Amino acid sequence: MTGVGETRIGFRSLLFIAVLVHYWVPADCYANGKVTKSCSSMEPHHRVLGQTTPSPYHLTVNAMTYRPGDQIQVILSGSSYFEGFLLQARNTAVQGSASVVGTFTLTDPKRTQLLTCNKVKRSAVSHTSADQKKEVIVIWTAPSYPVDQVQFFVTVVQSFKAFWVKVPGPIIHGNGFTPKPVTTPPSFHTTIPSILPGPFTSKGCGESKSCLLDPPGCNPEEDSFCFFLSMTAEGAKSVMFELSGPAEGYIAFALSRDTWMGNDDAYMCVKEGDRVSVSAATLCGRTEPEDESKSGLSSVSWRLADGAIQCRFSRLVRLANQESARFNLDRDYYLFLANGGTQDGQLFQHSRQPLISTQSKLITGPPEVLRGSRAPILMKMHGALMMLAWMLTGSVGTFIANFFKLDWQNRSLLGQKVWFQVHRGLMMLTVALTITSFCLPFFYRRGWSKGAGVHPYLGHTVLALSLIQPIMAAVRPPPDSDRRFIFNWAHFGFGTAAEVLAVITMFMGMRQSSLLLPQPWATHVLIGYVAWMVSFRALFMVQKHRYWKNSAWNSFDQSESSHGSSRVKSLLLTVFALGNSGFLVALLSSVAKL
Repeated sequence: MTGVGETRIGFRSLLFIAVLVHYWVPADCYANGKVTKSCSSMEPHHRVLGQTTPSPYHLTVNAMTYRPGDQIQVILSGSSYFEGFLLQARNTAVQGSASVVGTFTLTDPKRTQLLTCNKVKRSAVSHTSADQKKEVIVIWTAPSYPVDQVQFFVTVVQSFKAFWVKVPGPIIHGNGFTPKPVTTPPSFHTTIPSILPGPFTSKGCGESKSCLLDPPGCNPEEDSFCFFLSMTAEGAKSVMFELSGPAEGYIAFALSRDTWMGNDDAYMCVKEGDRVSVSAATLCGRTEPEDESKSGLSSVSWRLADGAIQCRFSRLVRLANQESARFNLDRDYYLFLANGGTQDGQLFQHSRQPLISTQSKLITGPPEVLRGSRAPILMKMHGALMMLAWMLTGSVGTFIANFFKLDWQNRSLLGQKVWFQVHRGLMMLTVALTITSFCLPFFYRRGWSKGAGVHPYLGHTVLALSLIQPIMAAVRPPPDSDRRFIFNWAHFGFGTAAEVLAVITMFMGMRQSSLLLPQPWATHVLIGYVAWMVSFRALFMVQKHRYWKNSAWNSFDQSESSHGSSRVKSLLLTVFALGNSGFLVALLSSVAKL
């Protein structure tokens, strides 16, 4: 077993490296300035709060009035260097990204670039790299139609954690319009977060509020590892949400029209040092959240204590047009509940498969206690079938071929020896279960899983070895052939390799996020199974060695003693199969609870 142990360590190391490389996101992921997703809010996706102190950067223009088609010079400068920026001109009478007006022309294409916002080409300017800059000059061309007044706005990024969002600049007026008093419209509605006076509680779930809990029946007031989401209707116009979970980094929930991640409305509570940031976002496919903002959220409060992160906020059932990316709450949605780690404001992929409600829920509907699962049914079936194949049918099938040929050699079933018929039947069933199990993740993922490490590669290898075995058996030479020993050793070698790799694959599979079995309990059960299997094989190998040794030294008839030994071995085979079944049932029960 030393080789197997070393193999397991090697594969786990490869898995760790693969996951580390796959999920590592550098801090300057928007250094190229491709920030069109920020056109509306003008917020950089740094997942830390912007600066509230006066900005050291400002905008200046060379004219305060314009006519349609006029060109005006716009200068961004400051008292210190900056790495990135996003500049727009907006109609002060319109909110959101739809307010962008005019187009820009670059004076330094190496350091600046044009962006398309609200489907208007060249309506914004950003940086091309994280190189330090102290001044940027561009030319703004006024629209062909008259606009009462236009104001320039800029977001300036000094460093990853230091930036100023939507800094207001000069207001210019269309020629012939009466100037209005200079006002700075708010970029978005916001509320000052406050600290919760105490932890949430599951009391009232199903009576005054709807709740989704994991594990079922837990109470966030007593258990920091309780994943908790509650929804309480505040009259007919708004809903209050409460969210709680382990304070490892962030906890989030999403409203989804189906049980597949993508095009969802998400809300996140992110730990930032000794405080919590609450924001809304859009999930487009299995990617990072987009269009993160605090817009549309009110009565925000949070708590970070006793190993738990908790936040509460209210949201209108229906939001204004500029918040159209948010879902209306008077409809049915599936609920996703996820958590994960953070580093320097960056969110890592959730550490476990999200908890998904088993049925859709009308958010403004009557209170109820919802049930959820972290493992899709197809992945549950995948794990269950693979364990059935290699912990029972495959294991018992190879056991019979290795140790019962001589005991059952004089018994026949349907024209073939009993041991061969049982062995062939169990192994064909094993191959069928392996093929079926192999296909299920592809149906669920709709393709190859990129984040599963070496687990799927090992699964491919096990399947290939399983398919080779019946093909090899179909073309095997006759028993009296000189080449028969080649088949015997090849058949034994491929079968043993498949069985060993299948066990290693199961060890890695039970730690996959889509089928994460309870640890370390599940690992200990599988280790117990391996020890059980190795012990019985060692016992039967010793018995087999003694049999051949006695046969070589004794020429008298040993039929009576052989018959007694056969009955003992058959009894031990029954015990072996029952023990395998016990370990299998223990793991299947944990799969069913996911």
